[in-house]
Amino acid sequence: MAVSSRSRRATSVKVAPAAAVLLLLGAAACGSGAAHGGSALPRPAGDYSAKVDNPWFPLRPGSKWVYTGTKDGQPSRELVTVTHRTRTIAGAQCIAVRDNLYLSGRLGERTTDWYSQDGDGTVWYFGEATAELDKKGRVTSREGSWLAGRNGAQPGIFMPAEPKVGATFRQEFYKGHAEDHFRIQAIGVPVRVPYGRSANALKTREWTPLEPGAIDFKWYVRGVGTVKELAKDGSERAVLVSFRRA
Repeated sequence: MAVSSRSRRATSVKVAPAAAVLLLLGAAACGSGAAHGGSALPRPAGDYSAKVDNPWFPLRPGSKWVYTGTKDGQPSRELVTVTHRTRTIAGAQCIAVRDNLYLSGRLGERTTDWYSQDGDGTVWYFGEATAELDKKGRVTSREGSWLAGRNGAQPGIFMPAEPKVGATFRQEFYKGHAEDHFRIQAIGVPVRVPYGRSANALKTREWTPLEPGAIDFKWYVRGVGTVKELAKDGSERAVLVSFRRA
């Protein structure tokens, strides 16, 4: 998000007037999803920047989010950090976000996600390197990893510059491995999490043709990012408990 960008494989897991930001329990710690031809980039590479300041998904280096919840019957804790590292992917400058998921107190998955923002303010998802770990910390799977420009993979839209209710987007594309889509279901909805509450959240509905019937819902708050994620079948839940803006 930041947050959780993870899809069903694990989530995801993302500035504005103070009235739109979370009404904190304590003080603040401060289109289209179509393919784009044969090219990995729908716009010129120079139009992308590693500076991501879309108010619904701000990624300022040094910012940190902490989420707690459950996944597949186990208590979960997720730590998401925007690093100071950048990488050029398919010619576009991207920022790296580190996402560590702990299950029952042990590191169960570690992921690095790459994002970039175009000149209009839309945030694009350029790939991820993910690894699932066993109880001894050994990698058991890297399924879901992909990088735009490799093996036909293409970047997707993670957050549009101007969200509109009903708009749908392809979030990622690596055929047979990463094919998440989302729809903006509502804007201006209430949400409450341990970190705080807001009456003006953005809610999305996510799905993937790779797992028919699997549906996720996410809530975003301006100036913060992802604050809540819920799987429709109840198998996964994550809520924001801490946020430190760099």
